[in-house]
Amino acid sequence: MHFDPSTFELPRHLQALMAQERLPTTEGEGLPRRSFLKLSVAGGFALGAFPLGTLAQDAAKPAGLKPEQQPSAFVHIAKDGTVTVTINRLDFGQGVQTALPMILAEELDADWSKLTSVHGSNHPAYIDPVFGMHLTGGSGSIAHSYTQYRELGARTRAMLISAAAAQWKVDAASLRTQNGVVIGPGGKRLVYGALAEAAMKLPVPETVTLKDPKDFRLIGKATGRLDAKAKSSGRQGYGIDVRLPGMLTAVLAHPPVFAAKLKSVDDSAAKAVKGVKAVLRVPVDRGGEGVAVIADGYWSAKQGRDALKLEWDSSSVEKVDSAKLLVQYRELAAKPGARKYDADVSGLANAAHTINAEFVFPYLAHAPMEPLNCTISVKGDKAELWMGSQMPGLDGLAASKALGVPPQNVQVHVQMAGGGFGRRAIPTSDYVVEACAIVKAAQAAGISAPIRTLWSREDDIKGGYYRPMHLHTAKIGFDAQGKISAWDHAIVGQSIVTGSPFEQFMVKDGVDATAVEGMKEPYEIPMRLTVHHPKLNVPVLWWRSVGSTHTAFVMETLVDEIARTTKQDPVAYRMKLIGDKHPRHKAALQLAVDQSGYGKKTLAPGRAWGVAVHESFQSVVAYVVEASVKDGVPKLHSVTAGVHCNRVINPRTVEAQVQGGALMGLSMCLPGAAITLKDGVVEQSNFGDFVVPRITDMPQIAVHTVPSADAPTGMGEPGLPPLAPAFANALAALTGKALREMPFKMA
Repeated sequence: MHFDPSTFELPRHLQALMAQERLPTTEGEGLPRRSFLKLSVAGGFALGAFPLGTLAQDAAKPAGLKPEQQPSAFVHIAKDGTVTVTINRLDFGQGVQTALPMILAEELDADWSKLTSVHGSNHPAYIDPVFGMHLTGGSGSIAHSYTQYRELGARTRAMLISAAAAQWKVDAASLRTQNGVVIGPGGKRLVYGALAEAAMKLPVPETVTLKDPKDFRLIGKATGRLDAKAKSSGRQGYGIDVRLPGMLTAVLAHPPVFAAKLKSVDDSAAKAVKGVKAVLRVPVDRGGEGVAVIADGYWSAKQGRDALKLEWDSSSVEKVDSAKLLVQYRELAAKPGARKYDADVSGLANAAHTINAEFVFPYLAHAPMEPLNCTISVKGDKAELWMGSQMPGLDGLAASKALGVPPQNVQVHVQMAGGGFGRRAIPTSDYVVEACAIVKAAQAAGISAPIRTLWSREDDIKGGYYRPMHLHTAKIGFDAQGKISAWDHAIVGQSIVTGSPFEQFMVKDGVDATAVEGMKEPYEIPMRLTVHHPKLNVPVLWWRSVGSTHTAFVMETLVDEIARTTKQDPVAYRMKLIGDKHPRHKAALQLAVDQSGYGKKTLAPGRAWGVAVHESFQSVVAYVVEASVKDGVPKLHSVTAGVHCNRVINPRTVEAQVQGGALMGLSMCLPGAAITLKDGVVEQSNFGDFVVPRITDMPQIAVHTVPSADAPTGMGEPGLPPLAPAFANALAALTGKALREMPFKMA
């Protein structure tokens, strides 16, 4: 299948990169070499810098195959027939440690009851085969590795058949496989475990024939997750659970204002805490200073940190204040700025109907259940790191620089992670570099033990990085039929990629592509879009579904408002506005409508329908929801999802990702779901003042997918964006008031 970067989203991450100097390519071939080298230079990393390790058949590799195409890096078959599949991504709840093995096992004809999976590392084999770098992000795990893992399974199967043919002295074409067994003439049978050793010594076939999808027996089948038993029984290990002989634990005191310096340190009480081994001043992210307390366990380290008496100097850094920032954003929105779209908006003057709207979106913390952590062991000029990393290649290079260890001598052991939502994919590798600084300072103090640096929940919420605060303003003109004559729009918010290795590819004419993704689409409307990216002393990063977290809300609530103003059914109006160019949007929306009973069943008194549809990461999700308001408190009762993600690998994974995405989308709506700053200090610190949904907030969710035979698209993030606007549209239908701020304010 040909990969067309002009239509793929990560979420639009690196699209510009893929477009520049692109050579003819097919899926799985990775980035054009010249473009990748540009990114390598900009980011300080390249494939050649990663440790090569030792794979079983390095010497027998065909010249035409790359490391990511070698079965020896991905498949291990034990003598008892157990098949262990290495995944080239971080699994932090999205289920790729089941879905990727399903794809490989399908072509391998493996016995699924004997399948298991493990995480990879920063070895070159485990790059994203499309983008040519180690990356779990942009909902690209299945979309990018679908063909790769099918071919890995097919190559392994071909080698097993060749080994059996050699042993039986028959033509390989006379053999077939089934459920982990090679079957020969006369009913001869050899289990994969008996053939694996000989098979893996054979040359790897460069080309293989893949199954006809009509013969799939695993792909498309609802399959329980391989980690379900471990997680449900509390036995699943995460990065936070790593234990090494003699390991110590470090807790770091960060400056209360980003990039502040230390004025004075009184560590006498901290050193007196039982178990504390050292108290060390270390550099922290953004040029600031911090104090690390190293102890024999987390509690001792935390007690030691709590006992520190620190004075900070923030005189030379900006102190951002959320309330003042909103005033500044409003001033910027009224000024000329960079342009994404530049349609003629003169039609506003004579429009029969107009809407003047302002939308405010706060900073948001990622707040995964497992706080940030990184365990490091350094022996001589070699270093090993254990953590749940979305970008182990980049993190390994950052560790190499911070520790002064040759990059080829740094090995990153990717661990299962308890969530991340983008926080573990950070171009600055902030928490990794800080952990390295602690290890380096400890070595200078005579401590050579492995050190686990562990963040508390408070550290995680107060310590950055955040979904940027955004302001949108819109002026829309339309007629009595809802035909839009002009749409003048402005967005103000920090750029996520400015200052990162991706800036030169993702910022065009002053516009960060991640900030405007989803604007205007899929509607054919005359829009002028102005963008401002102020630079502020608040670290920002992608947050699950990135720009779509705010653009979907703006687009879908405004479209709904036009429908209400012109007294049109919001579904029918959307269908008309979408037109014929986006059949997947229509299919997803129609499926959600049909399955929900929208327009047919009678709702309970006090309830209303809400609708939204949005595409992100090449997948379309439509929601039809039921909501109510009681005593000024909004309640979401039910959600029906129509999903178009092309071929579904594991229906249970899709269902779970939509459920999780919807719940996280709901989290943006709840009172208290905001990060605010006062005089440069983040005011929230834990789930008591940064609200997340509880079980009582969870609506009933039904997930339905549009059947498709096309190659799969992303599902980790698309379930989030349309939830909030669908909920808001239902509330607007009940109250007559359009919601323009998140979290919701009903008064």
